[in-house]
Amino acid sequence: MPLIPNLDGQANVLIAGASRGIGLALCSTLLASDEVARLWAISRTATHNDALARLATQHGKRLVLIDCDAREEQALATMATELKAQCDHLHLVISTLGTLHQDGAKPEKSLAQLDLASLQASFASNAFAPILLLKHLLSFLRNNPATFAALSARVGSIGDNRLGGWYSYRASKAALNQLLHTASIELRRLNPAATIMALHPGTTDTDLSRPFQGNVPAGKLFDPAFAAQCVIEQVQRFGPADSGGFWAWDGQAIEW
Repeated sequence: MPLIPNLDGQANVLIAGASRGIGLALCSTLLASDEVARLWAISRTATHNDALARLATQHGKRLVLIDCDAREEQALATMATELKAQCDHLHLVISTLGTLHQDGAKPEKSLAQLDLASLQASFASNAFAPILLLKHLLSFLRNNPATFAALSARVGSIGDNRLGGWYSYRASKAALNQLLHTASIELRRLNPAATIMALHPGTTDTDLSRPFQGNVPAGKLFDPAFAAQCVIEQVQRFGPADSGGFWAWDGQAIEW
């Protein structure tokens, strides 16, 4: 099965949020595949990350490291310019950008815990960064088979929300889903061979989930390597006819 539907040949791949967790596992797994010609690993400190440095030593020129804070649009524009000097088309982009807790702030359990700064931070990382990444990479996704996948979360589903809480995280992931679905309609006109997808990777053993793992059912806490493999399997499974959809790690559709 090709890395993405309808792709004949090797793929140029970009992973955003590549320095840890699922993003790092995706880099490792994809570089081990002969289907990947070259991979660009994007993160705030990509060129200073020990794990990425080890991969670079192992894979040589097949791995390119670029420092970019995706929360800053000018940084994304600069990254795209640097990328343009190295390739003219990307076949697969996976965004693992996002945050659940930062700077001591925790997911809100009640309205009383909401504050503007936390809301803005959640939307900046979880919704705005991935869609602005797509904006600045749009020219790389034309004319050939291409997939843009962004990691979302089941808690971003409005229809599946039965517990409440986690206001800013839920809302920012719901916003991401809407942004991706809207972009899929535009991209369908620009490139009928392109696919945009929102993916829930399951609860994964990363820094993001670590403070909340106590409530995860047995067998439902995934290793990053397993989560990365599941993401890749969904990328292989869903093509242009499915563009704009929202799926779980096992390929099951998630209600909006």
